[in-house]
Amino acid sequence: MRLQRPVAVVTGTTHGIGRVCARELVHAGFELHMLVRDVQAGGHLAEALRAVRADALVHVVACELGSLASVRQAADQVLQRSPRLRLLLNNAGMVSLRRERSMDGFERVFAVNHLGPFLLTERLRAALESGGRIVNVASSDHARGQLQLQAVLDPDAHPWRPRAAYARSKLANVLHAFALARRLQGSGVSAHALHPGVVHTQLLPRWLRAIKPLMSPGMLSAEQGARSSLHLALTPDVSALNGGYLDADQQPRAASRAAQDLGLQEALWAASWAWCGLSGGSG
Repeated sequence: MRLQRPVAVVTGTTHGIGRVCARELVHAGFELHMLVRDVQAGGHLAEALRAVRADALVHVVACELGSLASVRQAADQVLQRSPRLRLLLNNAGMVSLRRERSMDGFERVFAVNHLGPFLLTERLRAALESGGRIVNVASSDHARGQLQLQAVLDPDAHPWRPRAAYARSKLANVLHAFALARRLQGSGVSAHALHPGVVHTQLLPRWLRAIKPLMSPGMLSAEQGARSSLHLALTPDVSALNGGYLDADQQPRAASRAAQDLGLQEALWAASWAWCGLSGGSG
């Protein structure tokens, strides 16, 4: 009889923090579902992970977070293979210098960084076992964010500022984690948000990756940036951290005032629930 392993679902594993987390989770004995845009790159990584641990169980799942249909399909594929989960790590993210719409018509940075992960979480959270955890990789930039829901629906009608769009999506990550934590209270499952640090990864545009170390010599490597995610993923009991926000040193920190605003949390939840086409109340 095969020993039952804890199961992890991680988005954005083909580079940076996600790649490090994938390696360490496999090393720790997790069965791993990697949700990736580039299936070929995911396949190469799966081969590399099997070299880390010969008995590794690694599944590559195609998922475009900017497409709600793709997220639904990916979640269904995960659940068909693994009806019980220990970890959902919403790690993938993007920045964009250009104003774009997602496949469903929403502002794309917000769609990829929040709406896709929100829908994925809702499709999978009933499968989280006791002791399970949902982790949103956010950013300290969330403190710059303003929750402008109309700019998500009609980005062409609002000025385009790349950092403001990114900050809005990261604020949404923290608001989502906090609202989710309240809903999970007493269930044995916890929800968390974190700042990984300022990390030199492919999340940054290529030209900015080239010059950023000159401006910020203290930038972290992907190995360093993965520490808080792995702390929440691998610490035996993180229930006391439910609804919390960790910094890059794995220390609890107060999130921004906006992130702690219950009205904003619930406004985002209701809008996200509707935009994702969910039914049966508001979660």
